Amino acid sequence: MARLILFNKPFGVLSQFTDRGSPTVRATLSDFIDVKGVYPAGRLDRDSEGLLLLCDDGRLQARIADPRFKLPKTYWVQTEGIPQEQDLERLRAGVRLKDGMTLPAVVDRMEAPALWPRDPPIRERKSVRDGWLRITIREGRNRQVRRMTAAVGLPTLRLVRWSIGDWTLDGIAPGQIKETPA
Repeated sequence: MARLILFNKPFGVLSQFTDRGSPTVRATLSDFIDVKGVYPAGRLDRDSEGLLLLCDDGRLQARIADPRFKLPKTYWVQTEGIPQEQDLERLRAGVRLKDGMTLPAVVDRMEAPALWPRDPPIRERKSVRDGWLRITIREGRNRQVRRMTAAVGLPTLRLVRWSIGDWTLDGIAPGQIKETPA
């Protein structure tokens, strides 16, 4: 039976077990996960937080990470600026990025979630309000959600991947893992 580990990746941690060739020491998965034989199914940028799945089965890893399988990934996104209905409609229809049109996304406004504090904290500007979106995509382009929100004039301040398919962060603190049946 395949092993599947849910990990709440903190901000600033690389989605890999080693950091070869970097002149500075950066946190990696090996600083948090002491389980042999598991590998990330996909990735999450260093400046993003949230759910990262790791497994020991290549087929399962491909099913989770490969965009051909269109597994939904839901993100909680703090934006600089208050999202307006026309911004949501553009995201829902698909946005033109440098590498082409994105697929339509499921997008809704949300109240600021009760999340753990981020280190370092998000900068606050008194003159610019922020908002929160719940965005679900079925692709996996590099920095896609950040590029999508920027394309509609709402730069991302904080990005937390809340779920992949039916797996969620619910009950998993930052830097913690939870093993679950695959």
